[in-house]
Amino acid sequence: MAVFETRQGTSPVILGFPHTGTDVPADIWARLNDNGKILADTDWHIHELYDGLLDNVTTVRATFHRYVIDANRDPEGVSLYPGQNTTGLVPETDFDGNAIWKDGESPRAEDIAARLRDFHAPYHAALAAEIERVKAIHGIAVLYDCHSIRSHIPFLFEGKLPDFNIGTDMSRTCAPAIEAAVVEATAKADGYTSILNGRFKGGWTTRHYARPEMGVHTIQMELAQSTHLATETLPFAYDPAKADRLRKHLKTILEQIERIALNLEH
Repeated sequence: MAVFETRQGTSPVILGFPHTGTDVPADIWARLNDNGKILADTDWHIHELYDGLLDNVTTVRATFHRYVIDANRDPEGVSLYPGQNTTGLVPETDFDGNAIWKDGESPRAEDIAARLRDFHAPYHAALAAEIERVKAIHGIAVLYDCHSIRSHIPFLFEGKLPDFNIGTDMSRTCAPAIEAAVVEATAKADGYTSILNGRFKGGWTTRHYARPEMGVHTIQMELAQSTHLATETLPFAYDPAKADRLRKHLKTILEQIERIALNLEH
């Protein structure tokens, strides 16, 4: 199976989708327990949510599920949030802290190495190639990494998550103008809540590719799934009415980022 899908555009903006894939090879699927087979921690429908919002945008989407290997984790296995509950490069548990593998079937070091080679590395090679291609056109590239998560997960955070969670690794990953535009757009989104560098400050992808001084800017958007799903439990159905309302604000965000990027062209 193809482990990623790429759609090339000429905009300076690139959309990354590391967690919308649901493909699991048969041998790995057989090792998941019943809880793991729910695939609950998918970023459900996020590629559909963003589809068509920005003309000529480049997209790179992982088709494999994060239980195969997490495309937004350091390949060395270093934690993104030391001292806080999180899931690893190949998760042992779901976001609620419950086991996802059958007894004795947790991936071993050789499994993880193979998955790095066959899934993680090809996805990031594709993403890196698109960043270089877009930067060659404009002298600048902005990677906007698209994510979602359930709004209530006590294992990971207290209370209800804000609707828009902007991550720039404490303002390190992009130009101040890009960060400010996204903060402003989310603050003006009537009926929604937002935060900058709260529980989610940008994952490995956002931090790894960021070179603002060299024209490569990154920003992560973690959306609460209550903003676009009918329910945050099975069957994780897309709610078109909720989504249409949200898409107007996401379109504004992407258009603002593109406008600023074109003004920042080197």
